[in-house]
Amino acid sequence: MSAFDTNPFADPMDVNPFQDPSVTQLTNAAQGGLAEFNPFSETNATTTVPATQLPGPSQPAVLQPSVEPTQPTPQAVAAAAQAGLLRQQEELDRKAAELERKERELQNAAANLHVRENNWPPLPSWCPVKPCFYQDFSAEIPADYQRICKMLYYLWMLHSLTLFLNLLACLAWFTSDASNGTAFGLSILWFVIFTPCAFLCWYRPIYKAFRSDNSFSFFVFFFIFFCQIGVYFIQMIGLPTLGTSGWLAALSALKEKPLAVSIIMVVVAGFFTLCAGLSLFLLQRVHSFYRRTGASFQQAQEEFSQGIFSSRTFRNAASSAARGTFQGN
Repeated sequence: MSAFDTNPFADPMDVNPFQDPSVTQLTNAAQGGLAEFNPFSETNATTTVPATQLPGPSQPAVLQPSVEPTQPTPQAVAAAAQAGLLRQQEELDRKAAELERKERELQNAAANLHVRENNWPPLPSWCPVKPCFYQDFSAEIPADYQRICKMLYYLWMLHSLTLFLNLLACLAWFTSDASNGTAFGLSILWFVIFTPCAFLCWYRPIYKAFRSDNSFSFFVFFFIFFCQIGVYFIQMIGLPTLGTSGWLAALSALKEKPLAVSIIMVVVAGFFTLCAGLSLFLLQRVHSFYRRTGASFQQAQEEFSQGIFSSRTFRNAASSAARGTFQGN
């Protein structure tokens, strides 16, 4: 029967859309796959995706109360400061003991290497007084300074001889006139005091300066030797009340005293003049040598400071003062 035999006005038949061949084919294929699925088979292992955890409810931030640091008490600060000072003092004492030990070792080593006995002043062996200094120009003084150092030594010898002759002249003056007893007494003091003082105060410093090229010793020599030149000029003038046979005293003796006494006093006045002239000449020579060495006043200050701080007596005094201060606090 052809399609024209159908009634177009009849009620439409219910049509199931899932009965379509394409849908039924796909449905059957999916069921067959599920029936053949084995969950325990390695070939059908599937990748699992981890589930994301949902964030829990947020908690409110809690602020910790700020705690201020406690201030140390004055007693604690003082105790800490005193403890620090004591530690520093102990460290200084330890270093001082170490330096003292090394100094003794160096001194012992130097003494073992070469022992030098004092040879000045040259005294006989039977004399109970022994020499006080060691002096050797060829061994201790550089060759460039030996001549000028010897000239200063000869100047000191001339200085001593002049004071001794001055004592004899004043003695002769006193014997001719008893009123000159004060001058004779002062001449004894000039000889007894100024002879060793000149050796210790200006000759030994210049000897040390030439021996070790010490700027501080140079400055000590210049200061004291300049004063010594002033004393020479006072002695050369020769005021009668000073105990020196200078030109004024010698000329006054020519008119009143015997000729022999006047001649002795004139000779002594000439010696004082010679000492003053040689002192000026040698001062200029020493200053020229000093300029060549390149020394300065700053260097002399540094050497003086080093000598003071390295002194054992100074270190002991400073340590005792610091310990007394700590105990007082």
